[in-house]
Amino acid sequence: MVRALGYRPSSKNPNVCDVCVELSPPGGMKMPAGILFADLRGFTARSEEADPGSVSGELRRFYAAAESVLFPEAMIDKLIGDEVMALYLPILLDSRSVPELMVGHARALMEAVGYQEGTIPFVEMGIGLDFGEAFVGNIGGRARYDFTAVGDVVNTAARLQSAAASGEVLLSGRLAAELADPPGEPVALALKGKGSKQAAYRWRILDSPT
Repeated sequence: MVRALGYRPSSKNPNVCDVCVELSPPGGMKMPAGILFADLRGFTARSEEADPGSVSGELRRFYAAAESVLFPEAMIDKLIGDEVMALYLPILLDSRSVPELMVGHARALMEAVGYQEGTIPFVEMGIGLDFGEAFVGNIGGRARYDFTAVGDVVNTAARLQSAAASGEVLLSGRLAAELADPPGEPVALALKGKGSKQAAYRWRILDSPT
C-alpha cells in the first residue's frame, strides 16, 4: 500500500511511509504508547568464545523472528545487539486494544524462538512490557535524530525486561490494569532506578531449558 502511493516504506514498519517516520521533522508529542523489550539471556557470555559468523547468524534468526511476529502492527524501534525494542502507537492501530495486542505478541515471540512444548529454544529470552504516556517523535540533534519514544514507560519496560528470567514475560502494573485477565502472577519488584517496589505480573511461558 505504501509503495502504491509512491512512498518508500519505513525501516521501522513496512506499512508506514518513511516520510511519516524517518523523514518527519525533529520534535514530537505526548501520546499513549506501548513498549516491548526482548533481550537474549547469556548471549554476551556465549559470544565471548563463539565464532563471530555463528553469532551473527543467531542474531539474524532472532531479528527475523521478531519481524515475523511484530510487523505490521508494531514498529521495531531499535535493534540493540541482542535486544529488540518495539513501539506500539494506538494512534496508528485504529480501535484495536494495544495492551491485548502486546501480550499476544509477547507470547508469539516466545513461541517463535522455541518456547513451546517439546521444543528447545534456539536462544533464551526475557521480555518486558509497559503501556503509558510517552513523548514520541524524531529526537536528537541536528546531525543525527531518530524516531523513538522516551519517558518512564520506556524505562520501566527496559527494567522489567532486565528482571525477566529466560522464558518469562514481565508486565507492568499499569499495562495489567488495561487487561480483563492479566496473565501470570502479581509480584512487587525492586527495579533499578525506582524509588519503591513496582507492581507487575510475572508470566512464565515455559520453564527454562537449562
